[in-house]
Amino acid sequence: MIVSIFKIILVVVYTILISTMELLITPFVRTGNLYHALAKIHARGVLAMSGVKLEVEGLERVEFSRGYIYVSNHASYFDIPAVIAGIPDQIRIVYKKELEKIPIFGWGLKYGKTYIGIDRGKGQDAIQSLDAAANKIRNGASVILFAEGTRTPDGNLQPFKRGPFNLAVKAQAPVVPVAIHGSRAVLPKDSWRIRPGTIRLVLSEPIDPPKPNGKESEFRLRDKVHEIIQNNLRGRQT
Repeated sequence: MIVSIFKIILVVVYTILISTMELLITPFVRTGNLYHALAKIHARGVLAMSGVKLEVEGLERVEFSRGYIYVSNHASYFDIPAVIAGIPDQIRIVYKKELEKIPIFGWGLKYGKTYIGIDRGKGQDAIQSLDAAANKIRNGASVILFAEGTRTPDGNLQPFKRGPFNLAVKAQAPVVPVAIHGSRAVLPKDSWRIRPGTIRLVLSEPIDPPKPNGKESEFRLRDKVHEIIQNNLRGRQT
């Protein structure tokens, strides 16, 4: 436990340093690419300090010159640094707005104007956040969404929310299923004990969204992506 406390202190200090740099560059942020570059440095540092190795499979399946919606399972706080560090794309995170209350780190999220805050308790705010995500995709960036909505409590893949697939149809952006292995072993939900380990990302072939045709088209896309991620988590590559 002492080792975990030391790792947490290192990560917190490092996060404050990077977040301060992000705040300083805020007046010069235009496209968000510089902000995301710092986020990548931060993510790689957090993984290294925590003794976590990262493996990525399937990068050859994705053409990174266009915008995608990456849809992933969610098992740990380490999912976000793993995705940012492992996928060589201009990814925009959709985060809970309550994170903006955290000094320095939260201020960087709020004023960096790169990532997208969402208040899940307010339906209209959630809709506006999805609209903002659609605009970023149209401008060439990609978005990552954890379709379960929260971290799994037991390691099993939970049912997917509708939001990511509504966004895919609205923005007419391809969906890339991402299966994240091993993050729960590093730091499970409701734990602060960081264990060294390996996180592996498996990217599947992008899926073109159907044309807008009511909720059923979104549900079919949702079920297909859920099946692909479930199979990849079980070791059946799709």
